[in-house]
Amino acid sequence: MINVVEWTRLAPWRVARARAGHGQTVIVKWTGPHVAGGRSEAWRLCTEVAALRFLSEDLGLSLAPRVLAEDLPAGWTMLEDLAPRTALDGLLHRDGAGPHLVRLAAFARARGELGALTAGRAETYYRRRGALGPVDPDADRLGRVSALHAAGLPQARALGVPVSGAAERELGLALAELADPGPFLALSNNDPEANNVLVHAGGPPDPRLIDFEFAGFTHALNDAVCLHVPGPAWMSVRTEADGSAASPAEVYRRALAAGVPQAEDDRRYGPALAAACLAYALARLSRLPTLDARPAGDPSRAQLVATLEAAAGTADSHRALPQLAGWCHRLAGAVRHRWPDADVDVTAIAPYARRH
Repeated sequence: MINVVEWTRLAPWRVARARAGHGQTVIVKWTGPHVAGGRSEAWRLCTEVAALRFLSEDLGLSLAPRVLAEDLPAGWTMLEDLAPRTALDGLLHRDGAGPHLVRLAAFARARGELGALTAGRAETYYRRRGALGPVDPDADRLGRVSALHAAGLPQARALGVPVSGAAERELGLALAELADPGPFLALSNNDPEANNVLVHAGGPPDPRLIDFEFAGFTHALNDAVCLHVPGPAWMSVRTEADGSAASPAEVYRRALAAGVPQAEDDRRYGPALAAACLAYALARLSRLPTLDARPAGDPSRAQLVATLEAAAGTADSHRALPQLAGWCHRLAGAVRHRWPDADVDVTAIAPYARRH
């Protein structure tokens, strides 16, 4: 039993670092409202506990913190403290990408390893998760597909660029890929951004993935999107190999292929990656009404352009889903026309430039 004698609230989340009487520190998370909504507090806590115990106890992995104790009826769990690691996004915000290419590669490797080492283990995870309360594996797998249909496509119509013809047929292929991942079905925390990986600021990064409240088995390449398309915090995530090292995107693919050999096949990997990136970008298009209400010059407007063009460019580079990629390029053009302040050269944006 750990006797807690000191708390440090890690605002703004319901997370605290607790110091025990014998000097050990632990992380305590407790239930409370989440900005994403859509899932009950109890559901999220059960999911995090199940996912972390699945990784550490069922698979013997150290990719994420260990659960030390939990009281689910009381609404809390106690986790291994990963300090002195720090969130990668904070380092990128402070220094830019240049000084942290090794850490970005470690982040990409950890995400690829998560997919490689959990692929084919869904039954084991859902048996553990189901023991803690109701869970719907189909909802986990179809989350992004559902979001696209519910919110992204109506905004494309609002822009005057509805999907049709060959692009619509390719959209069907992309959604079918994401809905039925086959060998690419793997565990994700479903928020694979740089704020959810902790690394050492100096020396070997030794990364750990965190925040598994929304974890579930889904298409592994959803986890690769953040290496190709800017997430909410960034204007761009382009990073190229410097001649002496692989790019983060290449590191991810190699790590995933160690457990999912189909990732080595360009005919499987390219279309699946394009599907994941385009689905993400189109789901982000749901923010169009919110951004319409913001003043000219708001960086989120240019970010939406960058998101759509990065997704389409990823498909182009893999020679996959050309009609759907072309439609996405047209959507970006329509956004540029709608907001002249967002008609910027996104290729000039530095990697991991922050969206202020």
